[in-house]
Amino acid sequence: MSRVRNVMIGSARRVMGWMPDRLLPGGGVPDPLIERRNEVGRATSRLDGPLKVTGRAPFVTETVMDGQVCAALVYSTITRGRITRLDTRAAEASPGVVLVLTHRNMPRLGIVPMPGGANLFAPGNSGLPIMQDPEVRYNGQVVAAVLAETQEQADHAATLIEIDYAARPAATRFEEAKADARTPASILIERNHVSIGGAERRLSGAVHRVDQVYRTPRHNHNAIELHGVTAAWDGDSLLVHDTTQLIAREARGLATVFGLKDEQVRVVSPFIGGGFGGKGLWDHQIIAVAAARVAGRPVRLRLSREGVYRIIGGRSPSEQRVAVGADADGRFTALIHTGYTVMPAYGACPEQFTMGTRTAYRADSFELLQRHLDLDIVPNTFMRTPGETIGTFAVESAIDELADAMDADPVELRLRNLPDRHPISGAPFSQHALHQAFVDGAARFGWDRRTAKPGERRDGEWLIGMGCASGGFPYARMPGANVRLTLRRDGTVEISCSAQDMGMGTTTVQAQHAADRLGLPLDRITFTLGDSALPASPMAGGSSQTASIMAAVMSAAGKLRDELLKLAGPDSPVAGLRADAVTLTGGGVTAPGDRHDPYTAILARAGRDEVTVTATGAPPLEFLKYTMHSSSAIFCEVRVSEITGEVRVNRLLGSFDCGTVLNPKTAASQLRGGMIMGLGVALTEETLFDERTGRIMNPSLADYHIPAHLDVPDIEVIWTGIPDPHSPLGARGLGELGTSGVAAAIANAVFNATGTRVRDLPITLDKLL
Repeated sequence: MSRVRNVMIGSARRVMGWMPDRLLPGGGVPDPLIERRNEVGRATSRLDGPLKVTGRAPFVTETVMDGQVCAALVYSTITRGRITRLDTRAAEASPGVVLVLTHRNMPRLGIVPMPGGANLFAPGNSGLPIMQDPEVRYNGQVVAAVLAETQEQADHAATLIEIDYAARPAATRFEEAKADARTPASILIERNHVSIGGAERRLSGAVHRVDQVYRTPRHNHNAIELHGVTAAWDGDSLLVHDTTQLIAREARGLATVFGLKDEQVRVVSPFIGGGFGGKGLWDHQIIAVAAARVAGRPVRLRLSREGVYRIIGGRSPSEQRVAVGADADGRFTALIHTGYTVMPAYGACPEQFTMGTRTAYRADSFELLQRHLDLDIVPNTFMRTPGETIGTFAVESAIDELADAMDADPVELRLRNLPDRHPISGAPFSQHALHQAFVDGAARFGWDRRTAKPGERRDGEWLIGMGCASGGFPYARMPGANVRLTLRRDGTVEISCSAQDMGMGTTTVQAQHAADRLGLPLDRITFTLGDSALPASPMAGGSSQTASIMAAVMSAAGKLRDELLKLAGPDSPVAGLRADAVTLTGGGVTAPGDRHDPYTAILARAGRDEVTVTATGAPPLEFLKYTMHSSSAIFCEVRVSEITGEVRVNRLLGSFDCGTVLNPKTAASQLRGGMIMGLGVALTEETLFDERTGRIMNPSLADYHIPAHLDVPDIEVIWTGIPDPHSPLGARGLGELGTSGVAAAIANAVFNATGTRVRDLPITLDKLL
């Protein structure tokens, strides 16, 4: 069941009434373009590739504005307390310094709008005030900003600020906080506590059972492009160049915070060097905008790598209990998934680790529950495949443990328990072929060469093992996607919206889709994005942006068709035909019987240079009838040194069921990238948090290890290619799917190699020796 299902149901009731069959994309029938495509499905290279490889793609911190100054931030060194002395005189007297901004001269501002209630898609990540008082609420909080003519001058002056604090006790210890854990009523608008069929009782009576606790550490965002912003005021109008994955939402949020009308704020972000959930609206953008207003000059602020760790949230640590009971035939009788993550009361982004468990397997009983711990930390935020990344590690490790205890094949045990409907709600799947993905993946990977007994395969000092796991991620199509479509007399089309491209190929895939939707060659389509002055698009997140914009393009194509029929005139070959009797193919309006009127001819007869339509995507009512998920079968082979405990991943294969693959080249890249992030989750990534001081101790890529080239093995990606009949073009999002299940597959392979079960990530040498 989709995380946004309840919101969509509410929207349908308010806006359209209860007519889901008639209101699904394509009028309740599959999108006709599923079977009639030309550009979609081609392995097309990214249209913006030449700009990027030649250095001509404009990124935010390359923006230069007349009179701009550079900013440096100062971060608190205590976790809780109050500033008692703040001496900025030396900094203010330092060469090139224009302004030192602290709580004493910061403009009075409200809280950034936070998600919740009717404002579900608000941009805020933190409910804390930003430099409004001398209070310190977490270690690393911004306490001052320095503006100077050059970055070097700003950085130096920031070191001259003297600050004394009166520290107070802080909540920093995970284990201690469990006693006061909160139990939220909902997790991302879905009911938190699910209790069906007396799972604890069924577990105790199960023929086979496993009951274990799994732990994952906190993780930090490490996009290749650091967070950066350039802000400038022109009277009461604000222009912001930002590395953001929520352009339209950020513009509205800034307007709210600074008391402006929406049209007074413009946010521009044409290219983003990775986002993964971390590039939302944080303190540094608010500080840069406020500093630009106080100084009366444009301000450029780029976070250092350490700065990202200090004030940008990441993935929460977790402690998860997973218990699985099965009968003599290996069919699940009980599935229990409960545990703790950190989300302070001023945060907005839960780590929804039980969400994927609701759809993964059939069971006679369920017990699902999450609890939140209040710690004094920078609020966590979403990080690629939030919830499923760590949730599948726990559940898929437990199922592997159960298979070992039963002496059952891990693939066969999973296949035996795959659901044919949503296991909890009973809603039918729109399309679900995980069984095929497992069978295809096992055959391609050579799963039949696996030995069941751990430690039997070796190559000298290296113990060799294989593991598998399932993964998944929900389909999401957000409401409120808007586009403007302009058809010109020369037969070219420009489609524009405020969408974001974080490197996943948005421009390319949307141009491919528009080409087929309008019956034009790809080189006749221009797709423009990255500017809040364009029609508003939802954020790039939850693997939702592609389908959301495609629905808006579908609507725009329908409006264009209607407009062209009006303009065609009585001499047109398609004159007098109803809209449902024609299609947009072959560069014009087409009807049965070889009736065809080119776009260029229609506009020429009408004396028009162009025709423009704007459209909003139809409400995502496909959620009303179906549960919609993509899924994966992950296979891994590792070798582990018997002498040092070093783990090397030899091979990874992902077999995916994710609907229509719009562009095999960009899709494979996205899925491989997700699998590489899963490799980091399994083996290397860990934010070292000192519970004594509340301080992150490894805020750099020298000490926080993300997978490098030598860590990454051969990765093979395959997919079923089966379209989802209830989504635009039959496609579902896949940007986050690749990460889900990878950590468990690696951990299970390590067990198969060594006989050692690691339930506490990452899998480091000390846990295997």
